[in-house]
Amino acid sequence: MKKMINAVENVLDESLQGFATAHADIIELNTQPNFVTRKQKSSSTKVALISGGGAGHEPLHTGLVGQGMLDAACPGHIFTSPSPDQMMMAAQQVENGAGILFIVKNYAGDVMNFEIAAEMLDCPYETVLVSDDVALPKDHSTGRRGVAGTLIVEKIVGAAAEAGASLAQCKTLGDKVASQTASMGVALTSCTVPAIGKPTFDITEKEIEVGVGIHGERGRETADLLDANAMVTQLCEAIEDDLKPANGQKVLLHVNGFGATPLMELYLVYNVAAEFFQQRGVEIARSLVGNFTTSLDMAGCSITLTLLDDETTQYWDAPVHTAALRWGC
Repeated sequence: MKKMINAVENVLDESLQGFATAHADIIELNTQPNFVTRKQKSSSTKVALISGGGAGHEPLHTGLVGQGMLDAACPGHIFTSPSPDQMMMAAQQVENGAGILFIVKNYAGDVMNFEIAAEMLDCPYETVLVSDDVALPKDHSTGRRGVAGTLIVEKIVGAAAEAGASLAQCKTLGDKVASQTASMGVALTSCTVPAIGKPTFDITEKEIEVGVGIHGERGRETADLLDANAMVTQLCEAIEDDLKPANGQKVLLHVNGFGATPLMELYLVYNVAAEFFQQRGVEIARSLVGNFTTSLDMAGCSITLTLLDDETTQYWDAPVHTAALRWGC
């Protein structure tokens, strides 16, 4: 294991301190327990958006705190759910009269701990559960995992909250976006969790892991290495089969890197995916390419498709000012 770290047990704390220092103009870091909030609190009553999850997926979620997106993010240890006290204290700090909306990736630990925190709050709250990973069947025992589509939900609902939408309206919008978003990933390598010191699964130089999650877990199958056209087509077919976009449907196409794949390859993947959907009459109205929902040092990527309408397009285009996304400000 070669990593630019000091002591394994201090990786998260030292990384958060660096993040807070680098972006001190827009965020503040609370320690013991750890959570990140906006530096400039809203001057008017608005719904406060809170998300979180295990570290190792940066810039999700801490990098999405700021104007037009999250009010707070709670990072757990690497690939470990944040604790209820992190979520509760973050909520108490950012709630300003309109209630709390939790945006939660569908992992058992995240769901349970957010529920515990919510039950201890003395303000209105709602939860949007993101389960966009089509590598798993809809009837899976624990439901589908929440992966890169989480960013899409956070951006669109964050813009709505910034515009003054009510808690009920934000909840309805979040559920709609989540239901109209599908993702599928492929890994070329595993990732190495510092505390473990070795790859979480074994894969040869001539194999890929199809349908991989974002915590270093295996996918739904190990397959022979394919060229980009074949790999991307396989991912897009799974997404198309799930969402079934109509001819002329406007969509957002998001190609997300897992942390160790260069942008040159991610844009190549985007080109293949865009051609796949355009050939089927789908209109690529918006796009996003880069490393946003990572898995430490895993090589590979995911493809996310979100069906758009006038409302969701307007909120996607709305100004945002965070460490990871910034436009219109």
